[in-house]
Amino acid sequence: MDSQPTYLPRAQLQTLIDGLLTAGYQVLGPMLEQDVIQYRPLDSTSQLPRGVHDHQAPGSYRTTTTDSTRQFAWANGPQALKPLLFAPTEPLWRVERDADGALRFITAVPEAAPTAVIGVRACDLAALRLQDRHFLEGEHPDPYYRARRDNLLLVAVDCSHPADTCFCASTGDGPDCDDSADIVLTELADGFLLWSYSARGRAITEPLALAKASADQVQNGKASIAAAAATQPRRLPAADLPTTLFANQAHPHWDDVAKRCLACGNCTLVCPSCFCHRSEETPALGGASSEHSRVWDSCFTSGHAHLHSTHLRETSRDQYRQWLTHKFGGWVEQYGRSGCTGCGRCISWCPVGIDVTAELAALCAEAAGGNA
Repeated sequence: MDSQPTYLPRAQLQTLIDGLLTAGYQVLGPMLEQDVIQYRPLDSTSQLPRGVHDHQAPGSYRTTTTDSTRQFAWANGPQALKPLLFAPTEPLWRVERDADGALRFITAVPEAAPTAVIGVRACDLAALRLQDRHFLEGEHPDPYYRARRDNLLLVAVDCSHPADTCFCASTGDGPDCDDSADIVLTELADGFLLWSYSARGRAITEPLALAKASADQVQNGKASIAAAAATQPRRLPAADLPTTLFANQAHPHWDDVAKRCLACGNCTLVCPSCFCHRSEETPALGGASSEHSRVWDSCFTSGHAHLHSTHLRETSRDQYRQWLTHKFGGWVEQYGRSGCTGCGRCISWCPVGIDVTAELAALCAEAAGGNA
């Protein structure tokens, strides 16, 4: 962030929300619901998780509340932006049979309401760019995804309190946000540094008539981001992961992982970049119509690798190997980078606490030792 930010006092944060609402946006923001941070409809700063901290570890997520005035002193919740764009379940088309028996196919792209999301993290901005690559930048852009993406305004907040499971500094995706957001905030003790990076963002922030931030405020913001990066205990191995993973498909460490992995698919469901899905047909009881839907899927489900009466990946060993190798190997070939942005959700929400950074480190170390 090279441009000079303005300064938004904490007492004026409501004016930013009001500006978004006045501009016609549905506003979503972080709230503490069922003891986790979740994006929910927001119209008041009183709904934000004031003084809330999340404590994450392998297989563990809990929150505590302090008397702090900070409203973004948490790392992340179980879901990022993915459900707002790539719907968990979405009808793609419907087929109907008329009185003469002819079939008529009907598609309906959703009419997405303008939506603003406050509290987006840097790791989730990076994951969104990967989703954009997959759904929008290929030969056949997805109109369902595009309808929501074109109507999405992002108010990102630099992460100042990463969880113990975070490693975005290692992947190069955080903790500071970039200009792929419309507006970026850095939370300080008594307010926020504010950058406006898009025309839509400036249309919201310019009427606030904010003063330029002082040099001390900017320095405090930079120090907060540096501290957040320095305190992350996890990191990816420095090895060439695509080469190592593809060269060690028969490595015995996959058997060790399989003894622990439940193949539940939690890691793929909370991952902000995973995009696997399956098709479902829902015929009407009378046989006059049927609906074709896209539903989230996972490389851990039995049907994902089912091909012509054959299961290509029957065991949790094969399924976990597929997920890890594709995420950190195949994605590099497809998209020029790995599919991991260091959010750590797969570690926190794994029921048995499998740590992807530890598994990669073990594979790299053992492969380097000649055990491949």
